Amino acid sequence: RSRLEVKYVEGVDNGAKDMLKTPKSWLALILFLLVLIFALQNLQQVDVNFLGFTFRRERDKFGRDKRFWSMVPSAQACARRRQAVRGIINARRSFVPIPFLIKQLNRQQRGWAAYFGKGRSRPAFRAMIWYTFQRVVKHLRRRSQRPYRPPEGVSWYAHVHRKLGLEML
Repeated sequence: RSRLEVKYVEGVDNGAKDMLKTPKSWLALILFLLVLIFALQNLQQVDVNFLGFTFRRERDKFGRDKRFWSMVPSAQACARRRQAVRGIINARRSFVPIPFLIKQLNRQQRGWAAYFGKGRSRPAFRAMIWYTFQRVVKHLRRRSQRPYRPPEGVSWYAHVHRKLGLEML
């Protein structure tokens, strides 16, 4: 009989290290992982939140009887992002110049988009673009007794994104 040699790994306690020394324990571990994978594949709906992402099995988009794993920004991560936007754009910050405010928003949006750019993030990005745009328009309207207006013939959307420079994700 031969034994597998397990080297010390930082963060693994002695119980786990000793457990994986025999081939029988390795076989049990592999069998456990196979059963876990099989169970996860047969579940109808599994949502796992990890590091700001939600991993779930979704139905095939073309109507076939298949499912696929998707990775989307979690609802909690989107809520934290909306809270951060509310922290930048609020009534107490009406004195902040608009270019500086837009610069802060753009920097934060770029960081959020860089982290959550993997997976199926487009629906969450669209929701964040719309939410940020609505907050900016509301902020511009309440800044003064005479509300801010875009130039004649230009929509709010075009004015905020093109003229003021709010970036899209």
